[in-house]
Amino acid sequence: MNVLILEDERKAANELKQSLENLRSDIHVCAILESIEEARVWFATHELPDLIFADIILSDGKVFHLLKELLIKAPIIFCTAYDEFALEAFETNGIDYLLKPIEEEKLGKSLEKVETLKSVFSQQSFLEDMSRSKTIFVHFRDRLIPIEPSAINFIYTRNHVAHIHTDCQQYEIRETLDELLDLLSERDFFRANRQYIIPRQKVQHVERSFTRKLTVILTVSSPQPIIVSKARASEFLQWLKD
Repeated sequence: MNVLILEDERKAANELKQSLENLRSDIHVCAILESIEEARVWFATHELPDLIFADIILSDGKVFHLLKELLIKAPIIFCTAYDEFALEAFETNGIDYLLKPIEEEKLGKSLEKVETLKSVFSQQSFLEDMSRSKTIFVHFRDRLIPIEPSAINFIYTRNHVAHIHTDCQQYEIRETLDELLDLLSERDFFRANRQYIIPRQKVQHVERSFTRKLTVILTVSSPQPIIVSKARASEFLQWLKD
């Protein structure tokens, strides 16, 4: 497995390289790059690596600018001392987000995640689907909490604040419904109205009113009835069938 490291702290880069080689004998670190400009030159003359480990803040700026500029289609594990960039990280092919100092055990689990994803999807669909249905990270009691899309019962807004509802917990988050919908699979999640995003797997049945509006009944209770307007009823029913 060819691995590229984007890290402007040489000590941290060397420690990451050593940990990777300790965990996997088949890992080859093809380069350690310290700046966006250096990485830009490298990508212009080399094939994409199998996996990228990237610090978020390099010597000449944030790595997101480079990733969006070059449209790099390779899985990325972000390694950083900052937790506030989690949402943006998972919009740029990020599959994991490790906070420094990086523990070798957590690093190993990230590598296992890469292999699991590759075994589930073909390489092409793996790269195409990475931008959607990934783990959502939310701030809760001074911690960064990962939430798998499959654990979501529904997402709704209350007093202009979005909440993710799961079986175990309700999380108040700062992202909007539109921002969250961009992170979720259109096949699995539907924007029912201005207040609700609902997952297909939680739809129990649908009731049609005489006004042709739809009331969606979930397998779990929701704070208010979930209404799909007459204008979007056909689109919703088609989504439910597909």
